[in-house]
Amino acid sequence: MKKLILSIIILSIILVACNNEKGNKLPTDAINISATADSSNQTNQANPAIIFEDDKHNFGIIKEGDFAEYSFKFNNTGDGDLLIANAAASCGCTVPEYPKGIIKPGEHGFIKVKFDSKGKVGMFEKTITITCNTEVRETVLTIGGEVVE
Repeated sequence: MKKLILSIIILSIILVACNNEKGNKLPTDAINISATADSSNQTNQANPAIIFEDDKHNFGIIKEGDFAEYSFKFNNTGDGDLLIANAAASCGCTVPEYPKGIIKPGEHGFIKVKFDSKGKVGMFEKTITITCNTEVRETVLTIGGEVVE
């Protein structure tokens, strides 16, 4: 029964994602997999857990106009399937890329962050908020450094 419910949820998520205007994120309410489970069986519910090797990265000094990239590695240390619904940056100069599929327990993945330093001379610190189906729904990653002319 759980497999049937999970299959229906995954199919619904795929259909919703295909109709999403931006096409690059899932609605955050779609990741609440445990909400559709039988409440009497909550103790047996499998739970994903996302653990990042680092949640901060300092690029150091970079030249204005350059693009700086970094990949934050994470692991699903839980016992349920991990689904990342969204990765949102605090600024348009920072673009995150994240895996769109399911990350099985024990598997790892990367959140790739690309920072455009054009017109950003000086110190900077940007955040990327990761939304997923873990107990704590949001995780914040941080990049920083200094842009010189």
